[in-house]
Amino acid sequence: MKNVHVIKAEVKGKEWEETLDAAFKKKRKDIKVDGFRKGAVPKDVYIKKFGIESLYMDAVDIALGAAYNKAIREENLVPVAEPKIDIKGIDKDHVEYEFTIITKPEVKLGKYTKLGVKKANVKVSDKEIDDEIAKLATRFAEIVIKENGSVVEGNTAVIDFEGFVDGEKLEGGSGKDYPLEIGSHTFIPGFEEGLIGMNVGETKELDLQFPDNYTENLKGKDVKFNVTIKEIKERVLPELNKEFYADLGFEDIDNEADFRAEIKKTIKERKEVEEEDKYINDCLETASQNMEVEINPEIIDDEVHRMMHQFEEQLSMQGLNLEHYYQFTGSSHEKLHEQMEPEATKRVRYRYLLEAVADAENIEISDKVADAEADKMAKMYGMEKEEFLSNFGGMDIVKYDLRMRQAIEILKEN
Repeated sequence: MKNVHVIKAEVKGKEWEETLDAAFKKKRKDIKVDGFRKGAVPKDVYIKKFGIESLYMDAVDIALGAAYNKAIREENLVPVAEPKIDIKGIDKDHVEYEFTIITKPEVKLGKYTKLGVKKANVKVSDKEIDDEIAKLATRFAEIVIKENGSVVEGNTAVIDFEGFVDGEKLEGGSGKDYPLEIGSHTFIPGFEEGLIGMNVGETKELDLQFPDNYTENLKGKDVKFNVTIKEIKERVLPELNKEFYADLGFEDIDNEADFRAEIKKTIKERKEVEEEDKYINDCLETASQNMEVEINPEIIDDEVHRMMHQFEEQLSMQGLNLEHYYQFTGSSHEKLHEQMEPEATKRVRYRYLLEAVADAENIEISDKVADAEADKMAKMYGMEKEEFLSNFGGMDIVKYDLRMRQAIEILKEN
């Protein structure tokens, strides 16, 4: 591929000698030789005892950064993925590196305006309004003891239960005064359904089977549960009145018609945002299919690693890490990597598309425009400007972000 560059770099003479000295000083701190204090052995004694070859690997690491930076500077290369590094030769006089460096691939734009992508008109049905109001009402519902009637879907049944497998009591399969919401699918299939129609004080025997995706020692096995209903609770929804509207933040609304109009407006705004996101994505997909670009696997790998790092940060906010995730889901590093590859490929293609459009359209962002945008975003996030820029990645990232947004606006032109 044209964007793969193999560059050789050599460190020799006095520079290599000084690097070996630095490697020796690093090693010497932990070396004890008879007749010398720890960390005080002379270099010639050290080399006689351990050989100069013992310094090579540390010296290679010490010299690597400067050799790599010099190589890409002299060749005027901007890497877009981690380089592959090989040691082609090493002795007391020199080390020779070979860097395989991947730069941005060539992009040949196809048609990227007047793409024929249509944005749907957003409509809100009465059912959507009803469903949204029901959802809001459920949040403010009061849980009360059900005085009459049996268990129905949506009730919470307070139960005592015991489970048995092969005539033996199931470990961890019993509980007292356990509140179970019917329809939550907390228990194995058939358990919650088996309680529907039961009354307070009633005991029932449920003959069920563990599903095939259950734990290894129980999957597919028959299980018997003895269940007693101790109490039934139900949700009582609030009335649609001024007090309820105020609880939702609509202090100025005092009738159902105005409330429904406000809910309709909220749903419409949400659907418009979703439709705009879909429209942009459709434009990106269509334009990216029109372009020609060959993307190196290493670039995709780097994007996957970025995504995995972001995913790990999201898990950490929930007190979890990747190892926990792998245990809970039965996944692995390799499976997660493979799972993320299609999205990573799409992200990379879209990024190169937008950069090529910005280049073709000569989009440039002035310092003044970028500065104003940084002020606006800092205010939006409730930060000082310098703190925002530090977290966001600096003014260059603000300019890049604005440039990409302008490129998207060009794609949307029809």
